[in-house]
Amino acid sequence: MSASAHSAPLERDARAVNTQGDHEVRPGEIAIGVVIGRTSEFFDFFCYAIASVIVFPALVFPFVDRLTGTLWSFALFPLAFIARPIGTQIFMWVDREYGRGTKLTIALFLLGTSTVALAFLPGYGEVGIASAFLLSAARIGQGLALGGAWDGLASLLALNAPPEKRGWYAMVPQLGAPLGLIVASALFAFFLANMDMVDFLSWGWRYPFFVAFAVNVVALFARLRIVVTPEYTQQFKSRELTPSRVTATVKAQWRNIIIGAFAPLASFALFHMVTVFPLSWIALYTNENIARFLGIEIVGAFFGLGAVVISGLLADRIGRRSVLGYTAAAIAVFSGFAPQLLAGGSSGELAFMIGGFIILGLAFGQSSGAVTNNFPKRARYTGAALTSDLAWLFGAGFAPLAALVLASQFGLIAAGGYLLSGAVATLVALGLNKELARRLD
Repeated sequence: MSASAHSAPLERDARAVNTQGDHEVRPGEIAIGVVIGRTSEFFDFFCYAIASVIVFPALVFPFVDRLTGTLWSFALFPLAFIARPIGTQIFMWVDREYGRGTKLTIALFLLGTSTVALAFLPGYGEVGIASAFLLSAARIGQGLALGGAWDGLASLLALNAPPEKRGWYAMVPQLGAPLGLIVASALFAFFLANMDMVDFLSWGWRYPFFVAFAVNVVALFARLRIVVTPEYTQQFKSRELTPSRVTATVKAQWRNIIIGAFAPLASFALFHMVTVFPLSWIALYTNENIARFLGIEIVGAFFGLGAVVISGLLADRIGRRSVLGYTAAAIAVFSGFAPQLLAGGSSGELAFMIGGFIILGLAFGQSSGAVTNNFPKRARYTGAALTSDLAWLFGAGFAPLAALVLASQFGLIAAGGYLLSGAVATLVALGLNKELARRLD
């Protein structure tokens, strides 16, 4: 009642529009909302990730050499992942007090505003070191917003999926990552290929950030269409997918949260090792055309998209835990030799990207909510959000910086060390958590 009384007009309008006629809760409809939402979020983050390699070192840190500028840029990269758990705590309160629709509206407008603000970022030549502080503020805004963008639809999808297709529906939210990367990379590649570098650094790079705001508005309405209808509201309540207090959840469920954060760590560590890090290496240590390499990333992302789909079929056949374990072992092997392929010219780069994205797709496809069922119902909604936040922070947040530091100091083979640590963490987490083994299989 409190949530309904405080709902924003936008939420009430969406509810009125979408309650006309018979409206059943269907896994397929939830899946569409999940994919649209995740694609918009990943598009925002990949726009930032690409710009952190090819724009911000020159725009914000021109007073140092290119390597140092990129390292400084990557040092700001984890700010969003650090802010994300804080955003979760803030927006869980908004959810409890004002409703899920209000929370989602504020969070997605904050995400879109933080992203589009980057399009107006002044460079060091205009405002000096204040440029770096403005960049940091926008990055923190993205992280806070992502903490609030947790809508529970992925958990609802998993709980409504037929038992024999749980792996299939678990992979659906993960499709947003390669789709977001494909769109972001295509936009940047287009401008790089059709503009000289002076114009690109002046204004061309800003356009994708304007597009991000429009994408977020579309995603907002697509998700509101689902979360505010009475049928889905009742589903969230009956499944007890309602926000619990963050401090109480951490105190009671800290073991499950830690296990949940480390179980998918291998795939999260690989995530930026095949997206952001290779782009930085190519930009710094080769003379290759960046637009062309973004094209290679797009090809790899399509392979990753197919691998995510295949992961759903495999999980329903051999079990999600088995998929996570086998892919973690594959990532460990991949870490031992694959980074050196980036020094092998075009063929080596293509082999690294395609191979990496295939393994990533298989692993990442089953990493979402790997321990959701371990949480009691009353803590599932908040526990799943915190688990996701910490997994991204530990697995992906520092990956570009760590990999570039290691590679620049000790060579490409050393970059695999960070990746190997993620694979080991996943295997240990899967081995320790017998409850996870029982429930996922």
